[in-house]
Amino acid sequence: MDRLVTIRSSRYGLDIGLAPDADMEQIYEELHRKFQASARFFGKAGMALSFSGRTLSRGEEEKILSIIREDTDIDILCLIQRENQGEEKYRSIVRQASEEAEKHGGLFYRGTLGKRQVLESESDIVVLGDVEPGAEVRAKGSIVIMGSLYGSAHAGTEGNRDTFVAALFLQPGELSVGGIRANRHIIYQQSLSIQGPKIAVADGNRIYLDPLVD
Repeated sequence: MDRLVTIRSSRYGLDIGLAPDADMEQIYEELHRKFQASARFFGKAGMALSFSGRTLSRGEEEKILSIIREDTDIDILCLIQRENQGEEKYRSIVRQASEEAEKHGGLFYRGTLGKRQVLESESDIVVLGDVEPGAEVRAKGSIVIMGSLYGSAHAGTEGNRDTFVAALFLQPGELSVGGIRANRHIIYQQSLSIQGPKIAVADGNRIYLDPLVD
């Protein structure tokens, strides 16, 4: 049973190693057991989470997150792909955005934005969570999402085209930078062709997605 699930520390929080060929129901049961046993050890820490050993569907990831929420007080800030070559670049951009947000009175939001929630800032915004379908983020500065962007994101709302939108997973319902609105179909196609964290920037009169790699 011990080989079904391995929980270990990673650079940013926790990595959960999962047996590649095991039945997911067995894995869920083992996760319940291990997190119930270690809940007091972890306390109320805020952590990033990564998975290794097998590729999970979004539904499987959500199930594991629900187990963690049910059995512990851990606050999962974001999901990280361990094999992601753009992770360090993304972290650099997060640090830069965080520093700018702090200097200019920017906004940090800790948690997931749900349907019909709107978050606005006079400067930059760093969201420590997901932006779900129907949610909206608006900033005069840049937007960094330490999770998935499925809702709307509008950076540089007063016309600043030097701003950007960055996210670990980016498939927005609406997206604009510096007043330039992205073509949703093109952004979707670009997103499928780019692995890992992505950044949306304005170039001319269009929005482009780039991978966060050197």
